Amino acid sequence: MLEQLFGSKTRVQLLRLLLNNPHQPYYLRELARQLKTQLNSIRREMSNLEALGIVKVATLPSAGPSSQPPQQIKKSSKKYYHVDTSFTLYPELKSLIIKAQLLLEQDFIREIEKSAKVKLFMLTGIFVGMEESATDMLLVGSINRQRLAGLIKRFEKELSREVNYTIMSPQEFKYRQDITDRFLYDILEAKKITIINEL
Repeated sequence: MLEQLFGSKTRVQLLRLLLNNPHQPYYLRELARQLKTQLNSIRREMSNLEALGIVKVATLPSAGPSSQPPQQIKKSSKKYYHVDTSFTLYPELKSLIIKAQLLLEQDFIREIEKSAKVKLFMLTGIFVGMEESATDMLLVGSINRQRLAGLIKRFEKELSREVNYTIMSPQEFKYRQDITDRFLYDILEAKKITIINEL
């Protein structure tokens, strides 16, 4: 089963995307566009994942007049896919994806440390399981914003999801601290992983 499960890069990308977004339905074309992969490859891998029981297929009627005859509605229905959270190995797969994500994070952290003078570096939000957080990453220091944007774009591609980040200069951080800025204190008081703290 493991050979069948991890037999291709596309399958791993799909698993990462689906397991990181368990309640999000996806259409095949949407997956192909998001992962920048050929539609036939996505179709084949989703068929494998469906056969294994990892994903479920459902249909939604396409937008159109509700007065259509039932046979026409059935024809115009669109298939979408989502991860089956009741799948027996779902917790183990999710854990495996998180562990692989941690290895990616370590590489990403090293890249940031090499390319910027960071005084404070915190991971929060998606990195600690808080999906609704205002930001996923706080960086304080002398940072080349263009270079950081490039690093984050590459990292997002690996993760198959968007990363929200906040950059502040040490002066801005101190000012926000002094005025008890709500946004900053929400980050500081939330669950987080502190990578660097020289402030």
